[in-house]
Amino acid sequence: MQPTLEPVQVMPTRNPLFAWGIAGITVALVGYLWATRSISAAEFMYEVPRFTEPQGFLETSWLYMYLHIFTMIPVLALSFDRRVHFYRKWKYLFPGIAVVATAFIVWDVFFTEWRVWGFNESYFLGVRIFGLPIEEWLFFFTVPYACLFVYECLNYYIKPDLFGGIEKMLTPLLVISCFAFGFVSWEAIYTSTTFLLTGGALAIHYLYVQKPYRSRFYFAYLIVWIPFTLVDGALTGGFTAEPVVLYHPDEFWGIRVGSIPMEDAVYNFLMLLGITTIFEKLRGKQWSR
Repeated sequence: MQPTLEPVQVMPTRNPLFAWGIAGITVALVGYLWATRSISAAEFMYEVPRFTEPQGFLETSWLYMYLHIFTMIPVLALSFDRRVHFYRKWKYLFPGIAVVATAFIVWDVFFTEWRVWGFNESYFLGVRIFGLPIEEWLFFFTVPYACLFVYECLNYYIKPDLFGGIEKMLTPLLVISCFAFGFVSWEAIYTSTTFLLTGGALAIHYLYVQKPYRSRFYFAYLIVWIPFTLVDGALTGGFTAEPVVLYHPDEFWGIRVGSIPMEDAVYNFLMLLGITTIFEKLRGKQWSR
């Protein structure tokens, strides 16, 4: 039997003005940070911890594009699986990707312009749109598509809600932690922006979206990090002589898992939470085989 969930609903006892208040305060904080933070002219970080010694076959200007191909070919092939039928859910998935990708691309354009991060020209094909490599634009489609595919497969094949018993305690703890890290790291624009936006989004989600899928999203996110470590590890220099994505040394904490900055985990959590929320809202029905 497929696990069943109640339709995603806005909780009727909550005043929606409160949600707008949380969103407004969060955006105002981030806007103030962006308006007042001065980015120094320090050089990007080219020396990073690695998972392995540099792999010669990855030293190519096609690397970033190869990562998209590596990510998409398996999931596209499996999207037509007769059990999960992921292709039938594209009409719910693509609007969420489009909305969230738009916001994240704007964020990406600003941070690239300000040199919070940048891109190593040795590893992409050289075509830029608004300062971003074309491969970076594709990132906001291929990675969410693959992650939502994993989410759907886990929903289909794993019946118990493994995080259901701790979600009520876990989500407020995450919200508090995100805001705390956001304020503590105020001088690091990537860290502070990412944690503040995630804290605000998760607070609204917790207060206004009933809990049919949030705990399952948490579980899927942990599983997704197994393959994503390979992709993000390749982007951040875990397997190459230099990173594909370069970071300003003063604008993030510098805590890495291998080559992957801690902030990347929160950034991707926020992106996938937004897409999953729209996906589930548009679907608006119980799961069924």
